[in-house]
Amino acid sequence: MAGFFISFFMIDKKAIQNELERVVLIAVKTPDVSEAQVQEYLDELAFLTETAGAVPEKRFVQNLQQPDKRTYVGSGKLEQIIDYLKIHEINTVIFDDELSPSQLRNLERDMQCRVLDRTNLILDIFARRARTAHSKTQVELAQYQYLLPRLTRMWTHLERQRGGIGMRGPGEKEIETDRRIIREKIARLKEEMELIDRQKSTQRQNRGKMVRVALVGYTNVGKSTLMNVLSKSEVFAENKLFATLDTTVRKVVIDNLPFLLADTVGFIRKLPHHLVESFKSTLDEVREADLLVHVVDISHPGFEQQVEVVTQTLREIDDSDKPTIMVFNKIDAYSFKPKQADDLTPLTRENLSLDDLKQTWMGKNPSTIFISAINKVNFVEFRNLLYQEVKKIHVTRFPFNDFLYDDSYDAENDVE
Repeated sequence: MAGFFISFFMIDKKAIQNELERVVLIAVKTPDVSEAQVQEYLDELAFLTETAGAVPEKRFVQNLQQPDKRTYVGSGKLEQIIDYLKIHEINTVIFDDELSPSQLRNLERDMQCRVLDRTNLILDIFARRARTAHSKTQVELAQYQYLLPRLTRMWTHLERQRGGIGMRGPGEKEIETDRRIIREKIARLKEEMELIDRQKSTQRQNRGKMVRVALVGYTNVGKSTLMNVLSKSEVFAENKLFATLDTTVRKVVIDNLPFLLADTVGFIRKLPHHLVESFKSTLDEVREADLLVHVVDISHPGFEQQVEVVTQTLREIDDSDKPTIMVFNKIDAYSFKPKQADDLTPLTRENLSLDDLKQTWMGKNPSTIFISAINKVNFVEFRNLLYQEVKKIHVTRFPFNDFLYDDSYDAENDVE
């Protein structure tokens, strides 16, 4: 039974085995969102789709005051999408928002194809990326919480048996049975998560008073690469979204100054609240850190919006007032379009060079640095900055020790 439910979240086995699995992406542009932002959001949705093993072939965007309550998009746009799906024989559509259970049910009935929303897609990626028992439990809990209110769409086949005496009753009882099973499963998983959280809390306490530093940032900004370079370890890093789900902790020593460095799961726009709740212990690693290293992909066209997403997420977990080093990574990939002398259009971020950016708010904070982790550009300067910030915290805890520390804690295999 559990295997059946979990398979509900997978795009399809073909999506893993066949790189030509094609999907259509759909979004609604509301008045408070610009056209450029919508395209940026769809770019991210396309990247998520590719990470999940499918190929986005077509995008549909509709201008609406707000998404349609019944089918997310209007009836005319819906017919246009259905015609495209039939002509090109595409069987999967993905929406760039979380759809309500009724929207999912209506869309699947009208489109006669597999309908996924952004939350479903992210949960699928998390399920693929989870490696440890801890992260697998977190993802499974989030999946069941997402599934519970959407169970009825799995039983629409019973509608074909209209008029059959006794057919609706057993169907309804079957759904209630499955709901009870899922509720029991959620309760058991929550108990497991509480046990894991207690174990992780004890583990963090056993680390003593050593300064804790957490790498935070949007997904795919280079946190794991930076972790590898700093700690000389082999944390999994890949140019895909959510390459890292399990929090990894390493002990790092810079000039005889020790501290613990944690690589955490990346944040993302519209992160499903099921995942925020399930990954509580991962967020606890951020909460209990003494210093945050906020890594930003400066080569991304929407990096400022990504910074705001991370900042807002930190606010939500009451963790936005800690000392923070801003690390603008991937300067080797940064590009811009210089304005021509006769160009009278207003100056935009796309026209600014890296040196120009350093003269803005980004470079005015002394705890800000521009680097390339993969090429180790400005890496010595970054290590020095990190050393100075950790030292400020360290001397408050060990004011009379000249960097004497307990070497009993081994973070080499501390993977959460």
